[in-house]
Amino acid sequence: MQRVRQILLFLKRGYSEREIAKQTKVSRPTVHLFSTLFRATGRGYDELLSLKDPDLDAVFSKTKPVKAEPEDPRKAHFLDQLSYFILELKRVGVTRYLLWQEYLQLYPAGFQYSRFCELLDIEMAVRKPAMHLEHNPGELLEIDFAGSKLHYVNEDGEIIECPVLVAVLPFSGYSFVQALPNATLPYLIGALNAILEYFQGVPMNAISDNMKQWVTRTCKYEPTFPEMLREWALHNQIGLLATRPGSPKDKPSVENNVLITYRRVFALLRNDTFESLDQLNQAILCKLDLHHGQNFQKKSYSRQELFNAEEKPLLQALPATSYQIRHYTRAKVQKNYHVVLGEDWHFYSVPFSYLGKEVNLVYCSDHVEVYHELQRIAIHTRSFKKHGYSTLLDHMPENHRKIAERRGWNPEYYLKKALENGPSTHEFFSQIMESKITIHQAYGPCLGILQLIRSFGGPRVEAACKRALRGKKYNYGVIKTILQNNMDLHEDAPTAGSPIPLHNNLRGPDAYNNIN
Repeated sequence: MQRVRQILLFLKRGYSEREIAKQTKVSRPTVHLFSTLFRATGRGYDELLSLKDPDLDAVFSKTKPVKAEPEDPRKAHFLDQLSYFILELKRVGVTRYLLWQEYLQLYPAGFQYSRFCELLDIEMAVRKPAMHLEHNPGELLEIDFAGSKLHYVNEDGEIIECPVLVAVLPFSGYSFVQALPNATLPYLIGALNAILEYFQGVPMNAISDNMKQWVTRTCKYEPTFPEMLREWALHNQIGLLATRPGSPKDKPSVENNVLITYRRVFALLRNDTFESLDQLNQAILCKLDLHHGQNFQKKSYSRQELFNAEEKPLLQALPATSYQIRHYTRAKVQKNYHVVLGEDWHFYSVPFSYLGKEVNLVYCSDHVEVYHELQRIAIHTRSFKKHGYSTLLDHMPENHRKIAERRGWNPEYYLKKALENGPSTHEFFSQIMESKITIHQAYGPCLGILQLIRSFGGPRVEAACKRALRGKKYNYGVIKTILQNNMDLHEDAPTAGSPIPLHNNLRGPDAYNNIN
């Protein structure tokens, strides 16, 4: 527009077209064209020069002759069919090649396949413009499963296919990729823990599409998430988000990162054979580290550098422990004050005062908790022994507790108690157990000696056991006699020497064999 204004100014001053061409370095035919257009507007030069650039361009656009391009009947026919093509491509199994074949059947003189695809791309791009999104560091984590799978070969030579989870922080492009045994929610939760551990921090929000592992009930405004996923989010203080139904482009960064994963991970591992899932995931992480270390195209820094410098410091701190999957069930306290966990068919005790009550069981891989009306009444280490019992003495009524104490738990229980008192007590208990026909006969004497420890004190019982080990009799009565007679408090007097000296004038039994 500056050249146009120069031509206008020279024409106003009365310069010839030849002189104007020399001054402006514009060809003479072009100067002549603009001179004709100026006159065609019917306006004065001063009025035209006072217009702003857009207005001046609009004035000349009206006066410019429109070149009539020859109409291409093939393109006109293609554009008429364009809406149909776009609609059909959304249907399952419909490809461009199939549409092109059908297109040629109806219009044999139509475009060839390459031109058909080119025009289709141009028109679809016009109808679907891309939007540039700004992301704040540490604000969002996008998650999705890759459409293709990786695999490994097990010991039997069977090829095991594995779904692949992809997660990315949109601000830095720093990502995480892991192959899973399957795509169920428990394995997804484990992968989410691995993601946070890999990033060494927690973003503010996490978003995925409406896959069944992520959303139980779809809604454009307020989707419903699985309870297990909500607990994971609460444990890590992270907000759960979901894309609008049927709108995967609401998470464009991870959609693009899936394509990057195909090129930077899948393609590089296509000729490798792995013998386990762990081996496969180690190889994935190696390729991922290389990807993070490469500079962005046309930039002087990498995803790793951008993540470390600007995003990692803004992530929330990891919780002290990783989230463990918790399961819930209900049970009724049985007459033996135990509840059964049906998954393992193992019994766990609760205080006997809750007989017949309905309780809630909350359990993970390590612990089992029992709740009654939101109050925890018992906690046990989880046992996977079928038909086994985990019982605490504090849960028993008084008479049952006495019986349990008398019976003890097992030989190791008594030996442990004895060792706590001293080595001589431990040795005496061992001798008691070895001297009995069955191990159950030893429990009574051992329990009695433990009672003597409470009555006389541990040091005295240890001294009594040390004294009793000199003899050949191992029972409760020996220890009790020593303690009652205070024999453990006195050291034995040294043995006096015999007054008769040793000599050979001694007769034994053989000396009397020949007596008549």
